[in-house]
Amino acid sequence: MLSADSDRVIRATLPVVRDHGPQITSRFYTDMFAAHPELLDLFNLANQANGDQQRALAAAVVAFAEHLVGEREVDFAPIAERIAHKHVSLGVQPGQYTIVGRHLLGAVGAVLGDAVTEEVRRAWDEVYWLCACELIAAEARLYQRAEVEPASPWRSWRVAKRVEEAEDVVSFTLVPDDGGPVPDFQPGQYVSVAVTLPDGRRQPRQYSLSQGPGRGSLRITVRRVRGVDGAPDGLVSNFLVDQVEADDTLLVGPVAGDVVLDPSDDPIVLISAGIGITPMAGMLDHIGRTQPFREVVAAHADRSPERHALLADVAHAGAQLRSFRQLVWYEDGATGEARPGRIDVEQLPLPENALVYLCGPMPFMAQVRAGLRKRGVPAERIFTEVFGTGMLSDDATA
Repeated sequence: MLSADSDRVIRATLPVVRDHGPQITSRFYTDMFAAHPELLDLFNLANQANGDQQRALAAAVVAFAEHLVGEREVDFAPIAERIAHKHVSLGVQPGQYTIVGRHLLGAVGAVLGDAVTEEVRRAWDEVYWLCACELIAAEARLYQRAEVEPASPWRSWRVAKRVEEAEDVVSFTLVPDDGGPVPDFQPGQYVSVAVTLPDGRRQPRQYSLSQGPGRGSLRITVRRVRGVDGAPDGLVSNFLVDQVEADDTLLVGPVAGDVVLDPSDDPIVLISAGIGITPMAGMLDHIGRTQPFREVVAAHADRSPERHALLADVAHAGAQLRSFRQLVWYEDGATGEARPGRIDVEQLPLPENALVYLCGPMPFMAQVRAGLRKRGVPAERIFTEVFGTGMLSDDATA
């Protein structure tokens, strides 16, 4: 809890910090990277360039402050959990929080100027360290559970197999290059992959594991990101698709991710679009091998049959199940049982007491989630995996 004095100050200054949040976090990243360029290896430069990272950090800081002073109706715990998993996947270490705190408070002062008195600075410093301590503790538990030493989280993995899955989509099956064990994981989780680009920069990206655990390997499925409307092509996705072949090695971080398959016997509905099919394929693979009695509905939307990745994997896993229904929508070239256009939530079979998992572009998930809520699916039974910096809820994104 905040001290009484800090609580009063935060309540008074929260509106102005909220209004200037992205400006503060933009200044923060600029100053921190200038002083510590080595930290660039931890951050997605594309999200820095388009402002997504700055907006996400500002939203998270404001959300935590709102949580502390009781002005936030939506629970902050899921945000903290998601941040902790992302940090662990990237190998964030406790000592780095001191660097972040120093530059974040410096940015608050630089942007707000004379409004930041010593009292205001102390109050926001208290907010930051309450949040940091919560995250450090959560990350320590995750590192311990994964049996990973935070000081050396990255391992070398060899590409045992490369498979062209669909147009612009490649799967890479990975085995430990050091002869060590393959970590256990929960279906739905992801790993970070770090590559050194031709200009010498190291960049990490997260990729869902597209097969379930227990296979003696990890598999990621990567779609080439082609820039549209002036945006650049994906740095890492294009490097992986164009440059990485069988027997090459990749640096891989710890397995992480908070959106995981519920192990109960409840029916499952998997709804995906585009490359959002990857965690769904991993979940379905695991269900097919361990819970063949479980009822599953899998719905997927894509641009065309040629771009539909992992279709054969989904069909194979579904064939192992006693009750499996598959629905497909294509915007272009729909034939046979595939439906034209985009997913119509009204056409989705929704078994009683089903757990629903969503993955795809944010507008897609927001629309589908709204449709599910309209059909009476409780919010607590809808789980969203976001490929990016945000979170999706009934009330807000952060």
